[in-house]
Amino acid sequence: MFEKIKNFFKRTKGKTIFKVFTLTALSTVIKLFANLISIKVLAVLIGPSGIALLGQLSNFSAIAQTIGSGGINNGVTKYVAEYKESEEKIKHLISTSTKISLYLSITIGILLIIFSDYLSVKILKSADYSIVFVFFGFTLCLYTLNSQILAILNGFREFKKYVTINIIASFVGLSFTLLLVFFFSIKGALIAAISFQSITFFVSLFFVLKSPWFKKSFVFSRFNYVFAKKLFGYSMMTLATAFTVPVSQIVVRNFITKKISIVDAGIWEGINKISGMYLMLITSSLVIYYLPKLSEIKTLKEIRDEVFNVYKFIIPITTAAIFFIFIFNGYIVEILFTKEFSSMRIMFPYQLVGDFFKIMAWVLSFIMVAKSKTKLYIITELLFSAMFVTLSMIWIKKMGLIGASFAYMINYILYFIGMLVVFNKLFLKINLEDEI
Repeated sequence: MFEKIKNFFKRTKGKTIFKVFTLTALSTVIKLFANLISIKVLAVLIGPSGIALLGQLSNFSAIAQTIGSGGINNGVTKYVAEYKESEEKIKHLISTSTKISLYLSITIGILLIIFSDYLSVKILKSADYSIVFVFFGFTLCLYTLNSQILAILNGFREFKKYVTINIIASFVGLSFTLLLVFFFSIKGALIAAISFQSITFFVSLFFVLKSPWFKKSFVFSRFNYVFAKKLFGYSMMTLATAFTVPVSQIVVRNFITKKISIVDAGIWEGINKISGMYLMLITSSLVIYYLPKLSEIKTLKEIRDEVFNVYKFIIPITTAAIFFIFIFNGYIVEILFTKEFSSMRIMFPYQLVGDFFKIMAWVLSFIMVAKSKTKLYIITELLFSAMFVTLSMIWIKKMGLIGASFAYMINYILYFIGMLVVFNKLFLKINLEDEI
């Protein structure tokens, strides 16, 4: 067994994906460590009901942040990777994407401030948290600019700089969260959740000030409608994900709160956080390496080879992580949370199987993003998000809280099957050179 693992790393050591994964792993481990401390503090200070509120705000902020950025970051990464040899095209791309992000983030920020009282009641079920949305409105612009910088760095494949920024951001985020939670308890936790990423903008700015593309002529060039149209397709795909995933989670969380309790909604949010933390190691590498790589690919054979190479790399890692979490789930819950979250343990088998198929499906769904299959991507996102909500409602009624994880597993098994059908029917039967 150990010999096979040793041979696997020998074979992959020289590959770009291994180098990217190694760099990303360092960043992600530090981020995981920061998240572990943050989650433990939050679990102790605000309990399951507070964690549930934090989940509600996180889902809403994901939607607002995507709208505020125009949902174009994946498109920026793709076209920077594709046109990085052409200074003129890069200039028009950066200028256009920056203007889109600025106009939208300022508009959404103003709306957040104006409707802060209303959003506090609707999202967090209390008028006491309007200040949270005021903070969100003022900092949204910085978040979108930071996302823009990271998308450009990813497109240029400046992995070291990208990873360094994320490492520093983890420490900044942890310090910011602990400070606000210590002084303002749950209100501080909510403010930290929606604003710490905005502070990272100043870190990112420091690292790109001397970059060749970061100059006045690039950022303030004229608006290019050709690039705006190209980015619009990515905007639609990102907005589809930004609405369907958080909205489906909000609906399921509200359903759990209504049918069972807000404490159980917090426990469900807790297991989702565990999934999110360890899957982040894999998804971060996919975002940094896989999307720019797919954008550069021009032949059918290359795209098939890349998919299989990625599978050969992530399947052993994902399986090992899932096996570890399954064996030690009791200790993980005890370390990360409190005794109030102990009922979470029975949800792990279904949740972990769902996580495995989720990652397997993501590898294939990334092809739709990289190759601008906008309609197909939106249809699949809408279909399987609606299916997740429906399955959750059915199985929560039958099985209680564990039904939410059972529905999660079934949904991602079906999602993976759906992605296999799409991959075989579409991407294995087209000539990519004619498409690109």
